[in-house]
Amino acid sequence: MGIKINELVNEVKRTIRFENLFNKRVAIDAFNTIYQFLAIIRQRDGTLLMDDEGNVTSHLSGLFYRTINFLEHNIRPIFVFDGTPSELKLDTIEERRKIKEEYKEKMIKAKEAEDFREAKKYAQLTSKLDKNMIEESKKLVNYFGIPIIDASSEGEAQSAYLVQLGDAWACASQDYDTLLFGGERLIRNFAVSRTVKVRDTSKTLDIEYISLEKFLENLKITREQLVEMGILIGTDFFPGVKGIGQHTALDLIKEHGSLENMLNSNIKVRGKEINIDMKVIDQIKQIFLNPDIKKEYPKLVWKKIDYEKIQELLIEQHNFSTQRVNNALERLKKQELSKRQVTLDSFLKKS
Repeated sequence: MGIKINELVNEVKRTIRFENLFNKRVAIDAFNTIYQFLAIIRQRDGTLLMDDEGNVTSHLSGLFYRTINFLEHNIRPIFVFDGTPSELKLDTIEERRKIKEEYKEKMIKAKEAEDFREAKKYAQLTSKLDKNMIEESKKLVNYFGIPIIDASSEGEAQSAYLVQLGDAWACASQDYDTLLFGGERLIRNFAVSRTVKVRDTSKTLDIEYISLEKFLENLKITREQLVEMGILIGTDFFPGVKGIGQHTALDLIKEHGSLENMLNSNIKVRGKEINIDMKVIDQIKQIFLNPDIKKEYPKLVWKKIDYEKIQELLIEQHNFSTQRVNNALERLKKQELSKRQVTLDSFLKKS
């Protein structure tokens, strides 16, 4: 979920295309991406895609076709997987579990009433990512020859660190928390531009690009102040202060400078004092400003695609359509041949 600052970001976000990312390294928040696939890649009644043995395959389908799109556009992805969550996130995880159980009950009732539109709507909110899905996702990414990093804790924090070091050009995630972690460049909706149904209307999802530097300049605040805004609004590590949204939080931070100043001045919002323990504030700030990350990780190497392993995993183990998988892989093989020919032609011209 992450921090809600979508309206504040609107002023600086740009629309880009895959062509703008030619040969660029992009650190992808793997969990965030796979959850998207589990939410949207479903059958008409909301049921996840499954193989003949009842194993979920929505995540593999999404990863397979999305990754091919990346490679076809000469983008160099890096998949970053979450590690152990902070203890401060456990309450959020438990709350999400309860909400999913409620939506599951609503989904079942909608199916019984044969209201498949409602059933799918609720089903999309019940997605769960288990250990087996994670391991199979890693296998597929590895067969594509794409590097994987297992983060110590938050994948967004590790992705932001890769960009800071220059090992990646941007972070790809739907969550704006990436900016709080210091992600210098954030990409959202990281897929081919597409039209989706939102209630009864159609909406085009373009790739969004946000520069942290320009975002902070536009708001006239520091990253530390952005983190403190996150505490007021609410993040995965703290529920926020009731009645404070993104605009109010920005106004308060710009007027008072810091949360500490607000607490010392007994600032009231809608008649109620802001009451947060400074120890909790410091803990949350540390999570974002000095996150738990792996500073030592394997050298990032993009290897040859193992076409046979991909076919074995998808077709033999999970009953994917042979024709569809092979047609998609043929596109990559043709691209590889084209690249080799260009390289050879270039060599011959120089020799």
